[in-house]
Amino acid sequence: MATIRAVKWEAESFAEVEAEAVGLSTGRLGRLGAALQNGVDTGEIPGAIALIMRDGKIGYRQCFGFRDREAKAPMQADAIFRIASMTKPIVSLAVMMLVEEGRIQIGYPASRWLPELADLKVAIEDRPSADAIGVAVEPMRREITVQDLLRHTSGLSYGFMGESPVHKLYMRRDPMNRNLTNAEAVARLAEIPLRFQPGTTWEYSVATDVLGRLVEVVSGQPLDAFIAERITGPLGMTDTGFWVPDDKKHRLAQAQVVAATGKRPAMIDVDTKPKRLGGGGGLVSTTADYARFCQMLLNGGEIDGTRFVSRKTLDWMTADHLNPEIVTSPAARERIKSMSPGAANGLGFGLGFGVRVAQGRNVLPGSVGDYFWAGSQGTCFWIDPKERLFAVFMMQAPEEREHYRILMRELVYQAVVD
Repeated sequence: MATIRAVKWEAESFAEVEAEAVGLSTGRLGRLGAALQNGVDTGEIPGAIALIMRDGKIGYRQCFGFRDREAKAPMQADAIFRIASMTKPIVSLAVMMLVEEGRIQIGYPASRWLPELADLKVAIEDRPSADAIGVAVEPMRREITVQDLLRHTSGLSYGFMGESPVHKLYMRRDPMNRNLTNAEAVARLAEIPLRFQPGTTWEYSVATDVLGRLVEVVSGQPLDAFIAERITGPLGMTDTGFWVPDDKKHRLAQAQVVAATGKRPAMIDVDTKPKRLGGGGGLVSTTADYARFCQMLLNGGEIDGTRFVSRKTLDWMTADHLNPEIVTSPAARERIKSMSPGAANGLGFGLGFGVRVAQGRNVLPGSVGDYFWAGSQGTCFWIDPKERLFAVFMMQAPEEREHYRILMRELVYQAVVD
């Protein structure tokens, strides 16, 4: 199959400069381009877009391969991607904007606004039960706080995170079904026992979907309306939303057919507005749009004269909120090896972001104080305040996400030469 070579495009809202002007090496960045092009040429990934910004300027951005390999459609600068869990930082920011207005306090029980969460039960994993749910339970020792939801210590989980009885209940009950409203999803979720006592264990979860409902209840607006009015609209993120309108569908990036199955991997349907606006993973976006979001964060919560949160609120969000008594579940360590918090991994978790707390210890290079997250469909980003740098990587290749997440980090940092 013919290869579509990497191409550059004109900057939409940021100045694009020679790499050396921002302390990057053009020659060394060639290694990044060669690695991504090789991924396309060998059929490992369909295509990708990589962007690096430093000191508020674009030092590197390139398109590679195909937006849709099967249609032979080349990757274009304005390609729209399912960003999956890169939705979480945006929804977490929405919560913190309401915190700044005094309408939410993160130390309070979430049941203050979502009464469905007031009387949850906690699974006793090693005690089977003959009752309807098949899992022995005990009362919560304390309620889930908003902080727990933001930092993934609520006791909630994802069904795909493991094989415990609670994980299996998630798979059967499907509380995050896209045909439910956010209110219905939280109500169904409240019927499933928690995996852990709140505040004791970090396990990646549907907690940010619950936060999406919290935003709706407190603001009185649907989640998509609040995000559009307060975040993506003011940021100029014109291609970011919970579905792709008809006039933009031709720009949607697609995963390629997997040789072993002869099918594309399953991906969420973004052709029409979903009933459930998934705060934990429902957004689509472009590289340029997400760069606007990252630059605002790197600026300390402000861009182009518009402030979204204060510098101190952003410092609070990107600090480690996991005290030494909080452990990371084995399921979480296994599912997201390079990103799970823990002393051995040199990572913690803040209010919506993974955060680096120690140099070394992790397979991902970076700086103490950098913060980040990624999406299950292949996207990732990180922000490094020490280096005044952020990077955004977009592709739709779920099975290759871990490898390219690591590769992107390695080949960006080796190109920093000032």
